[in-house]
Amino acid sequence: MTIKRMLLASIAIACVTAPVSASAETADKKIALSNNYAGNSWRQAMLTSWDKITKDAVSQGIVAAADPFTTAENQATEQAAQIQNLILQGYDAIVINAASPTALNGAVKEACDAGIVVVSFDGIVTEPCAWRIAVDFKAMGESQIEYLAEKMPDGGNLLEIRGLAGVSVDDEIHAGIQAGVEKHPQFKIAGSVNGDWAQDVAQRAVAGILPSLPEIKAVVTQGGDGYGAAQAFAAADRPIPTIVMGNREDELRWWKEQKDANGYETMSVSIAPGVSTLAFWVAQQILDGQDVKKELVVPFLRIDQDNLEANLETTEAGGVANVEYSLEDAQKVIDAAM
Repeated sequence: MTIKRMLLASIAIACVTAPVSASAETADKKIALSNNYAGNSWRQAMLTSWDKITKDAVSQGIVAAADPFTTAENQATEQAAQIQNLILQGYDAIVINAASPTALNGAVKEACDAGIVVVSFDGIVTEPCAWRIAVDFKAMGESQIEYLAEKMPDGGNLLEIRGLAGVSVDDEIHAGIQAGVEKHPQFKIAGSVNGDWAQDVAQRAVAGILPSLPEIKAVVTQGGDGYGAAQAFAAADRPIPTIVMGNREDELRWWKEQKDANGYETMSVSIAPGVSTLAFWVAQQILDGQDVKKELVVPFLRIDQDNLEANLETTEAGGVANVEYSLEDAQKVIDAAM
């Protein structure tokens, strides 16, 4: 079964949907993407997915425009100003990957008051007028500890690699990891660094903290940092622990090499970057007058030892294991939430 089929099956196992067509009611509508950061492979894959799906939608006359905008710095003040500019430019909907769940609420409310549909995803906003497409990031973090508890029941010291400081996704995954450690006290977080969801940043951060750490049994991560962690351990001539991966191609390829060489075992988990395409279609459906719940939840994407090769084969070099959503896929997600 492909990744996409597994994800959609988990969203709507019993969902039966009538054939869906994009209404001409949105042919003159303009949708913008407000993105706060593009400095890692996940964000690049997210933007690539957006570009691929929305260009087709524009060429088919489903919407008039679907323009992406990324801030130069990961600053909520800069993104708020960006959103205010998009309001002035006359966009009918703004899809947001937010730098903060709360700091953008003022700008989001301005957009709503101007009659603009606002859909947030990944980094969501808490302003009630906006729609939210979220993954249970806390469960994603906790799933790592559950996996390790089965693999190493005696526990041990863990190194935690966090994401971008101050972003809600980082806080939620961290909370899940903490909850897992509380449930399985045989594990101890011996050290923590911020890897910013980027391999190079993670490698430098791990290299910096390793000399002060005891033996590490496993590394828990947030995505985009597993390969960098492995390189840091190797450079320090320390045993490679079990490193939870984040679905990046370089991580999966390294895992496959180690699996073939010595039977290395781990798991990999992340949100599919193509969730941006789901957010696009949700915005389009709202503009089309469809009834859509304010809170939508999509599953995270997990890769295990037995399906590593299949997922690596379908992941682009330098990319991330991914799922992109069609209009029909989005309709299934919407219907499953009703």
